[in-house]
Amino acid sequence: MLIGGEWVPAVAGEWIDVVSAGQRSLTLARVPRGRDEDADRAVKAARAAFPAWRSLHFKERQKLLLQVADALSDAAEELSLMTARDTGNALRTQARPESQTLVDLFRYFGGIAGEFKGVTLPAGDGQLQYTRREPLGVVAGILPWNSPLMIAGFKTPAALAAGNTVVLKAAEDAPLTILKMAEIAGRFLPPGVLNVVTGYGQEIGEALVQHPGVDKVSFTGSTPVGRHVASAAGERLAHLSLELGGKSPSVVFPSAASDPAQVDALTSNLLLSTRFARQGQSCTAGSRLFIHADVYDQVLEAVAAKAGAMKVGDPLDETTDMGAIINEKQFDRIRGYISDGKAQQGVELALDCSESIPAGLDGYFQGPTIFSMGSNDWRVAREEIFGPVLVAIPFSDADEAIRMANDSHYGLAAYVWSNDLNEALDAAHRIESGWVQVNQGGGQVIGQAYGGYKSSGIGREVSLEGAMEGFTQMKQINIKIG
Repeated sequence: MLIGGEWVPAVAGEWIDVVSAGQRSLTLARVPRGRDEDADRAVKAARAAFPAWRSLHFKERQKLLLQVADALSDAAEELSLMTARDTGNALRTQARPESQTLVDLFRYFGGIAGEFKGVTLPAGDGQLQYTRREPLGVVAGILPWNSPLMIAGFKTPAALAAGNTVVLKAAEDAPLTILKMAEIAGRFLPPGVLNVVTGYGQEIGEALVQHPGVDKVSFTGSTPVGRHVASAAGERLAHLSLELGGKSPSVVFPSAASDPAQVDALTSNLLLSTRFARQGQSCTAGSRLFIHADVYDQVLEAVAAKAGAMKVGDPLDETTDMGAIINEKQFDRIRGYISDGKAQQGVELALDCSESIPAGLDGYFQGPTIFSMGSNDWRVAREEIFGPVLVAIPFSDADEAIRMANDSHYGLAAYVWSNDLNEALDAAHRIESGWVQVNQGGGQVIGQAYGGYKSSGIGREVSLEGAMEGFTQMKQINIKIG
């Protein structure tokens, strides 16, 4: 673990094996099994480094963050290969874009380091009144296993640019890229400014959430765990942001599929929104597909054909579209949901690749499954599966589609498909989600606020506005002059 600028084992001397997601017989490495004492060491190191880091002129923090970005760029292919081995995400479709996103996030937040500023207020003669944006202090960033580099990029450079110091807790199933990122960043950042600990969430993660020296907890993960984190951090009134689960609706209106060329473009973007290329292991996956009855058959057939053509295979193979599920527990969870969906009355299967996995793969591989003529009250349509499973449901008018889209306790992402501007904007405005895309299915855009409604989270990331809200606090200063 990186604590105070030094690489150290756990105090207890315990270790955790890191197994390749795509080759379960291969142990990639072992990492320390950190516990309370290790969390305390890391928090104390971050606290000791905080005064000097906070006091640096923003230009100095900016220079260091941009140097980190350049070094991460130089190591991008190494990080990509490590990501593919560590997470099971396919090298071409996921690992390389994730490494580049990390670089871009360090460059973005390095570039705007001077924008964490307050305002001078018009107070009249005899008064100088202004606000300051001040860093919170020590930030604990708790990371998931599905896209660790990208999520670390959401948290780390934003917190550092604002003048905070950071303790990252890497996911036990995919810690290696985070340790490599810290190794690279540690060449430039002062000791203790960025620390990384490893271990189990219920042990060292819990210790960070509970630690009185942690001023802010930034958590990305499941909604059930997020509720616990919110309760524990809230008990001591720590600052908190949560990016949690999703069951994102995707609404297709007839105008989006009025001719064959439109259908082809539509279904390519729809497939992108399903996050099948990340094995569906994404909280923004468009996993509920509402298609207007007039175009239901043709759109669903085209989506199923494209999904069925995706190659499931070795994450390191350049021809692979879909890699491996992270571990046995998640694999069994996905299989359980598929079995439950197949047992629903009236179910139809537009695509079932759950059993058609190439021979010779030594990992947890799962092809895409698309349920047709589904119901919005089915378990597979209500709960986050975090796997390559899509439920297609027909609708007859916009009100019905919006009602079903909003009939969920989640509200992270949503997708609207229409070539009628009024129709598209009406749907985008009425859907209860923190992020709505129209006629596109890609990922988050750096510089634009990202976060959820309802049980999908609290706070915003990826933008200046989100970073100011999440990593600074406002101080009002009033001075009598003259």
